[in-house]
Parts: sequence; structure tokens; C-alpha cells
Amino acid sequence: MTASPRVDFYILPGDAPAARDLLCCRLAEKARKMGHKVYLHADSEAHARRLDELLWTFRSGSFLPHALLGDDPQPPPQILIGHAGGAAPPARDVLINLAAAMPDFFDRFERVAEIVDQLEDVKLAGRERFRRYREHGCQPETHKLD
Repeated sequence: MTASPRVDFYILPGDAPAARDLLCCRLAEKARKMGHKVYLHADSEAHARRLDELLWTFRSGSFLPHALLGDDPQPPPQILIGHAGGAAPPARDVLINLAAAMPDFFDRFERVAEIVDQLEDVKLAGRERFRRYREHGCQPETHKLD
């Protein structure tokens, strides 16, 4: 990719850890409805598996075809879930990052969504990622949510 991706930081008002995961599911659902291929990047394999479960149950009546990276379903679904320390994802349109670190492969995406809540360690890691995106030529935008 030659151009820097669009990077959006979504700032949640509270500190409930489940809120970040729920917003991740809502963003993935919206991107899928728009025809985008989405990659969800979790902090750990356990977190990736929690997201896998949550995508089935986060909203009544929702169905988001998805798979964990490495399960290799054919054809691949629009939403893949991976984690820090795991395999690098294939090219996708949208990266939703829930990991503490900025993924090295972020520039292979058209859009990056970062979700930050009010937990101190999450805020500090978010500020560091914001700074690093700017160092890489991106102009992150911040969206404070109610």
C-alpha cells in the first residue's frame, strides 16, 4: 500500500473491558455491511477466542460470518480474528486493533480502528500507538463516544 491508512481512535467514556469488545463487534458488523473485509487483532489467543464467541452473541439476531486466523475456511469469511504473536493476516480492508501495541502490518490496510477506554494502561498504550501512527505518516482522528 502506498498511501497511509486512515486511522480512527474511538474513545469510550468508561472502563468496562467488555465495552471495547462490544464496540469492536459493532464496528466489524458495520464494515461488513459496507462490503469490507475485516481483521480483528486481539492481544492474545484467549482474547481472540473470546471475540470469536462474542461475534455470535453480541446482538440478538446478528450473524457475522467469521473465523479465527489459521482455521482456513473456504471461502474465507469477511471477518477474520487473530492475535499478537500469531500469524500475520492476509490483506484486508479494515483492521480493528484491540492489542496494546501497534501492529507492524497496519500499513497493509485501508483503514485502522483503535478502541480505547478509560483504564489507565489502555489509555497509555493508546497514546503510544497514536504517537507511533503519526511517526509513520498517518494523521489519526479521535472520536469521543458517549
